[in-house]
Amino acid sequence: MTARRTVEVLLSRYGTTYAAEAGIRLRNTPQPLYQLLVLSDLLSARIRASVAVAAARALFSHGMRSPDRMIGSTWQQRVDALGEGGYRRYDERTATQLGDGAELLLVEYGGDLRRLRKEADGDLDILRSGLGRTPGMGPAGTDIFIREVQAVWPETAPFLDGKALQGAEKLGLPASPAKLAQLAEQAEQAEQADDRGPAVLAAALVRAALDKHVVDDVAARA
Repeated sequence: MTARRTVEVLLSRYGTTYAAEAGIRLRNTPQPLYQLLVLSDLLSARIRASVAVAAARALFSHGMRSPDRMIGSTWQQRVDALGEGGYRRYDERTATQLGDGAELLLVEYGGDLRRLRKEADGDLDILRSGLGRTPGMGPAGTDIFIREVQAVWPETAPFLDGKALQGAEKLGLPASPAKLAQLAEQAEQAEQADDRGPAVLAAALVRAALDKHVVDDVAARA
């Protein structure tokens, strides 16, 4: 089993970003970037990723797709949507944080995270600092956001955080982001697949870190 073959199988089986799973059509425009911020906040809690994704989908299905719409909803509506997605353990606190975070984003950046991108100008520390001001967005949440946003903010790529590298280790892959990105590129060329990009690689590696079944499945097929 070669490292490239392992990456080929990993990407073909688990190469879906969490944003895509949550129904976010990620583009460099205010609304999907805000939706990614919400998703990253939800994913950063000590709760199953599938529950966080379901909660994000529920919020968005109830119209809370922008900071204006989030503030326009009531606290109880946010609690109910989170509960609908199964996000019950942290629903009341998170409902408050979502309202506060939307207000902060509107005040500081006019609801547009591209202003934070411009302010950071490729500096991940500045980007992390700005994202970290969002209520509930600790280091884990900021890493999740950067991991996914590299699909549309290429200056952040290749970004593979500790969780992604943990997945690489479990799969017996190198711990170097540059080497992993190279393996992914080689795998895509071998399969003549569309460019999936580092965000897809990062998400697939995180899935391996979180779920032993993913590791076993990839090992059995590689």
